[in-house]
Formats: sequence, C-alpha cells, structure tokens
Amino acid sequence: MKILILPDPAAATATCVALIVESLIENPKAVLGLATGGTMEPVYAGLLKRARAGDVLLDRMTSFNLDEYVGLPPEHPQSYHSFMRERLFAPLGLDPARTHLPRGDAEDPAAEAARYDAAITQAGGIDLQLLGIGGNGHIGFNEPSSSLASPTRVKTLTCATREANARFFGPDEAVPRFAITMGIATILRSRHAVLLATGAAKAAAVATMAEGPLSARCPASALQLHPKATIVLDAEAAADLELRQYYETVHPQGQEVTLG
Repeated sequence: MKILILPDPAAATATCVALIVESLIENPKAVLGLATGGTMEPVYAGLLKRARAGDVLLDRMTSFNLDEYVGLPPEHPQSYHSFMRERLFAPLGLDPARTHLPRGDAEDPAAEAARYDAAITQAGGIDLQLLGIGGNGHIGFNEPSSSLASPTRVKTLTCATREANARFFGPDEAVPRFAITMGIATILRSRHAVLLATGAAKAAAVATMAEGPLSARCPASALQLHPKATIVLDAEAAADLELRQYYETVHPQGQEVTLG
C-alpha cells in the first residue's frame, strides 16, 4: 500500500487526477472504475479541465461505476447515473455505451448485480479503480460486516451512511435503504486501486484502513491485500496515522523518490 500525503485537499485531488490521466495516457482504452460522492466532485472537475486542455482523451476508455441506489431510475436527480452524467459524461460528450452503472430500477436487483459483475469481467476487468472511504470504513457501499470475498451484490445501508447521504436528498425525500455495489472481491481484482480521502472526518477510518487489522469491521482494510493500492490523503485525513513520519520519508510531499 502506497500512502501519499499532500498538504491540502486541492493538492491531494490534483495528485488523484494526475494518476487517472497517467493511466489513460498509458492506455487510452483503459477500463476505469469510478466513484461518486462529494470527494469525487473536484476530481471530475479536474479531469474535465485536463481533457478540455488536451492533456488526455477519454473517448476510448470504458467505465464502470461502483454502485447505485436500489429503486432510483437513471433519470432521478439523486441517482448516480445523474451524478456522473452531469459532472463528467455529458460535458465530455462520452458515448453512453462505454459508461456503465448498475440499474437501480431493475426488476430483480440481485440479478442486475450478477449481470453487472459479469459485464466487468467481460470487459477485461478494471485497470484503475477510483475509491473514496466512508467514515465507517466502507468502500463502495460495502458496509461494515461485508464479506471480504464478496462480488457485486445488493447491500443494506447503515443508518450512518444514510444520514451522511441525506444532504443530497430533499427534505421530503427518503434516502434509499439498499444499493447495488461492486463487492470487495470485485474491487480487489482491479489492477490499480486509487483511494482519495480528505478532511479530518476521514482520519480515523483512514488509520484503521491502513494500519489496523484486516477486518470486515473496516471493509477498506481489504486494500491491504491489493497488490497495487495508492492512498492519496491531505494532511487532515492523515492526522491519525501512527506511521505518518515513515510514509512522508518514503514519499516526501507525496512525491516519488528515485533510487540512487
């Protein structure tokens, strides 16, 4: 697990964007696993800026999002279909056939989850998986107690997760109780996992993920098993790391150090 600590959220976001851009330059046909949520909004704004500047092309890549709320159709304003369409897909004019999310309004959500997992495999697997982390250590919607060998499936959301996401819904709207999410095993099959966390509210979860035991209590701790996981943090999100000095010695200012 590579841990990069940057001074502030802007620098951490820029580093995350740079990793995505590097992956697409190396392989324009890369399969990206994408995430949603407040942490990802500046990431997509930065990626959009880089694309418009001509630094990178996204028209040949394929994407699979981590999750979607059960019961929400793609047109619902709080669906992750809408989130991605508004923040990245539509502004870049991406081919909808190359951008994939689970159908939250599927008649059989369990069958939709299985279909989605198979579609990822059929596409050749995910080259770079973008991740955030919840305050309780969830990645995707893999809540605490999730199996570390889980495929894409339907998960019941915790009260804490629903409360954290309530700000995206109107006062008269009920936050969905279930979601279709890539499983932890699905995430671990990605060739490169990049997790971005910023702010003091994520510090405890980050420390448990990186330095705590491998446990379903903190689903993100499964990334300790990933052969190529890059954790990008700002100073506040890194505040509870006991080995912070070592991480900053290995990667001062979040940069690579060449041998010699």
